[in-house]
Amino acid sequence: MPEVRLVGPNGEQVGIVSVQDALRLAQESDLDLVEVAPTARPPVAKLMDYGKFKYESAVKARESRKNQSNTIIKEIKLRPKIDPHDYETKKGHVVRFLKSGDKVKVTIMFRGREQSRPELGRRLLARLAEDVQDLGTVESQPKQDGRNMVMVIGPHKRRSEHKAEARAAAGDKTRREQSTDA
Repeated sequence: MPEVRLVGPNGEQVGIVSVQDALRLAQESDLDLVEVAPTARPPVAKLMDYGKFKYESAVKARESRKNQSNTIIKEIKLRPKIDPHDYETKKGHVVRFLKSGDKVKVTIMFRGREQSRPELGRRLLARLAEDVQDLGTVESQPKQDGRNMVMVIGPHKRRSEHKAEARAAAGDKTRREQSTDA
């Protein structure tokens, strides 16, 4: 006669009982008999509400996904001989991306004879890194990659912290608007 080690609904050990007795106990207590460790000798079975167990595990999985932040890498492309105003515009984009918690991949594209002057690209990337150092740090130093030079800048704060900060700022704004309406 096959036997199982039975665990009660609150985790208490019932002992080693036959499968028929375990099924009868499950029916009497209106619970399900779930095999927990099939490879153990004798196998371990637990009395539990399986529907409730599945629901709770789905809720836990949803919570863990919600707290997870997926890093997004935004890309900005520059040229070595960039106009000062264009540089400021691109720097503004980098600042906006870092403030929203995204990483930024800065690419400098070299054409023609510019390829023989990689120090121009390095100087430009160093200047950009220095301009945004209060918002982010350089995660990968400038590297020549064929016709391009690439550098990655990551934000100081995590994405979730940026979202919380933005929500708090939005809440303050709506409170101020409501107080001026009254």
